[in-house]
Amino acid sequence: MSSWFPRQSIDLTAIEEPRAFRRLSMSLVEMALITGIVLRLLRAVTYSTGWASLLVLGAATLGGVVILVGMATAHLANFSLRRWLWRAPVFALVTTAGAMATSLLLIALHREPEGTARAHFHDWPGLAMRFLLYSELTVCAWTAVLAGVILLIRRSGMARRGGRTTTRDGRA
Repeated sequence: MSSWFPRQSIDLTAIEEPRAFRRLSMSLVEMALITGIVLRLLRAVTYSTGWASLLVLGAATLGGVVILVGMATAHLANFSLRRWLWRAPVFALVTTAGAMATSLLLIALHREPEGTARAHFHDWPGLAMRFLLYSELTVCAWTAVLAGVILLIRRSGMARRGGRTTTRDGRA
C-alpha cells in the first residue's frame, strides 16, 4: 500500500509533503498563468527575429502547442475525469489572461509582434480573442482525446491487467 494512504489514520509518519512541481501542478491559476506567460514570450521572441523562417515559426508553433497541452495535462492529471469538464476550459481562460497581461507589457515595450509590424494597444482585443479561441479549442480538444483514451483503457480492462490485483484483505 502506498505511503499516501496509511492503513490507520493515526499513522502520521506516512504523511509527506508533495514535491514542488506537484504542488504547483495542483493549482489551476498558477499553472495556467505560467503557461500563458511562457507562450506569449515564446511568440514574442520567435516572431521578433528578422530571420524567422517558416521552419522556425513552425517549430515555435509546435513547441507552443506542446507546452500548452503538456501543462494542461500536468494539471488535469491530479483530478478525476468529472472535474476535467470545468477545469479544462477554465485552464485555457486563465492561460489567456496570463498571456494577454504579458502581451500588454510587451506592447508597452514595443516588443509585441502583429504580423510583420509591432502591435499597438488598439490591436490588443483582437490578439486576446484569437488567443482565447486557439487556447480553448486546443485544450478542450486535447482533454477530450485524453478522456477518451482513459475511458477506453478502463473499459477494455487493460488498467487491471497491468498492475497487481489484491483482495480486500491485502493478499495478492
